[in-house]
Amino acid sequence: MIFSNLKFSKAPIAILDNKIPLEFYTSIDLSSTNKELKGVNITNPDSCQKYINEVLARNQALVAYGGYLEKRNLYDAADRFSKGGTRNIHLGIDFWCEAGTQVITPITGTVHSFSNNDDIGNYGPTLILEHKFENILFYSLYGHLSIESLEELFIGKKFRNGETLATLGTPDINVNYAPHLHFQIINDLGSYQGDYPGVCSESDLDFYKTNCPNPNLLLQLY
Repeated sequence: MIFSNLKFSKAPIAILDNKIPLEFYTSIDLSSTNKELKGVNITNPDSCQKYINEVLARNQALVAYGGYLEKRNLYDAADRFSKGGTRNIHLGIDFWCEAGTQVITPITGTVHSFSNNDDIGNYGPTLILEHKFENILFYSLYGHLSIESLEELFIGKKFRNGETLATLGTPDINVNYAPHLHFQIINDLGSYQGDYPGVCSESDLDFYKTNCPNPNLLLQLY
């Protein structure tokens, strides 16, 4: 059995504060083809936040989400995405919401690793959970957390689905992004510890879209 065939839940899974109903989630398009972003410096966290706020207000929402396999200009200002070929295709789903918002564990798992990846353009505080479901082993990554989210963690610590896992960080902590959660599924983590590429190049897309399936297969938000 492969990840896409697993049956996790019959209902959508909220990954942020349970006090935010799913009807207050709305999709957002941060792709390079979105005409609304013309003239918006999307690499600036304040400009990015202003656009996010506009989308939230327009849709009377509290969380804006989306971005799996989205080609973006969001990473243009960070050198780490241009070395060895342009990386601009997003491999997870982002959930844009206020800093400090709780991140809820979507499926029971144990802490595999964690790290503060604090170079510009990276995740900032990052947590990876290991899961075994119907004898399939896979991982989930949570990036752009608060620094407090890494306190009192240890390898093997168990988090049950529905428990608070972490909180969202501010732009100074999540390394120059508007507050959000980067959520990614990974089949084979390889030798990575507390980190894994969240953006890939066009030339590597075939590998990464297989190794990092759509997180919505788990969350069922759309």
